[in-house]
This record gives sequence, C-alpha cells and structure tokens, in this order.
Amino acid sequence: MATHAVDGPILLAKKLGGVILMILGGLVAALGADMGSSATIAIGILFVVAGAVFLVLKILRRNDPSQIS
Repeated sequence: MATHAVDGPILLAKKLGGVILMILGGLVAALGADMGSSATIAIGILFVVAGAVFLVLKILRRNDPSQIS
C-alpha cells in the first residue's frame, strides 16, 4: 500500500477541476434550459462530461494495477 503519492498536487488539481467543471456545466445547462438555448445546453453538457472524464482519469490512475505489489 502506497503511503506517499509522488504527484499528489496534480491529482488534487484534476479532482478539483473535475468537480468544478461538473458544477459549472450543470449551471450552464440549467441556464440554457431556462433561456431555451440549445447551444448553451450543449456547452453545459460538454463541461459536465469533461469534469467526469477528469474524475475518471484520477480514479483510474489511483487504481492502476501495475502499482500493486
């Protein structure tokens, strides 16, 4: 079990960036739905997807099977 992550700040930035992108994307999509703008909804959904990708990449990096010894 690893007791120290070598690139901890980078993983933290991905985690925070992913969460912030998902929240921002949800707000933009809700604003687009309120205004009736499909382009704004699409941009919001893209932000949510990008945030989810950052979080998935963080989880996959943390659970890398080659690091298990």
